[in-house]
Amino acid sequence: MALHIYRRHRRDCKAGYAEDSLSSEFDERKKGWKRCDCPITASGTFAKKYRRQSTGQWEWEAARAIVTSWEQAREWGGGSPTRPPNAASPESLTRITITAATQAFLDRISTKGFEPATESKYRTFIKQLRAFTDSHGYGYIDQLTITDMDRFYASWPDGKRAKARKLHKLTAFIEFCVKRKWLKEDISADLEPPEGHSIPANKTPFTDEEINRILAACGKFKREREPQPGYRQTSGEDIKDFIYVMLYTGMRISDVATFDTSLRLNGNEIFVRMHKTKKELYTWVPDWLVNRLRDRERLYGPRIFALSKSHSLSVQTERWRIKLQKVFTLGGEFDEPPVPHKFRHTFVRMLLERGIPVGDIAELIGDTERTLLKYYAKWIPSRQARLTSILKEAFSDRPHDSEKVLSMR
Repeated sequence: MALHIYRRHRRDCKAGYAEDSLSSEFDERKKGWKRCDCPITASGTFAKKYRRQSTGQWEWEAARAIVTSWEQAREWGGGSPTRPPNAASPESLTRITITAATQAFLDRISTKGFEPATESKYRTFIKQLRAFTDSHGYGYIDQLTITDMDRFYASWPDGKRAKARKLHKLTAFIEFCVKRKWLKEDISADLEPPEGHSIPANKTPFTDEEINRILAACGKFKREREPQPGYRQTSGEDIKDFIYVMLYTGMRISDVATFDTSLRLNGNEIFVRMHKTKKELYTWVPDWLVNRLRDRERLYGPRIFALSKSHSLSVQTERWRIKLQKVFTLGGEFDEPPVPHKFRHTFVRMLLERGIPVGDIAELIGDTERTLLKYYAKWIPSRQARLTSILKEAFSDRPHDSEKVLSMR
């Protein structure tokens, strides 16, 4: 059965045609028709299943070549077009769809042993990349060009540091495709992170006074109706338990939101992460906190902070983020906007102030000593004492005036 092809106009159609309106090749031959680069779509039935799919082309000749290859293969995306797409593609280059390439990349990421939160960020990035390619009507990875990467990069609304991190993910994906010869060249090579991206962000922890206010605010939190059936109602004590785990372990909000006592709690030890030696790394918590967690386990089962039956990391994390933000509001004014991640910074601050070696703390949070010193140096008492001693010695024999200055001339 022959496929029907037509142009489906996008919201940002350069010619100004209505979103989702259709035009045929015959329509566009009419006098006065304004050209645009909206993608050409094919529709029809293969194996008794009707479907619509973008060809990834905006020129009719190239689109017809792709549609012909699908018709010959009797499957969507099958065959090889007789003419390469808009980006130059040598015959030796293996063609692969963007969907297949991005999925292969995610499969590779899943084998690297990243924390769930890190892996989730890669999935979010790939979702954004697919949305971009879909909006431009691209179906194959070799249709992407350097100009496309420029546009994709320019569309990111992120801050400097976030943009640099996302660029790292983009270059990793493009390198992945080049190594497999799905792309002829590195089309992201010209992209550079924003100026100032390497300047460290302030890692400001909560003060003890702020922590006390936040815990007191948990007592003001009132149970509220959940957005839909199946969600567990929470009290101020529930939120207090959540905060205690973050404070005493340094774990991220996503790890606490998906906390499972059968996997993480062993006596007074809580599993925090895998060490680089591939061995489990634990932190210790006091008896009173263990008792609170075991009480929750008896009430709710091992997933003590799950607010619904969903196992989705993003769903559970976002619900807790909303509840913590309400407690912050009840806690009064803060010098800087309070966010859940500051509990992790507070965990580091409290250990540093107790004189715990930097290397041990770096191990617990899964970071390097260099990074810890870079962001948290001001909370290391031994470092400040050493600097003070150096300055005292440096100026001990320098000229000085011990007399009071009575007036300025």
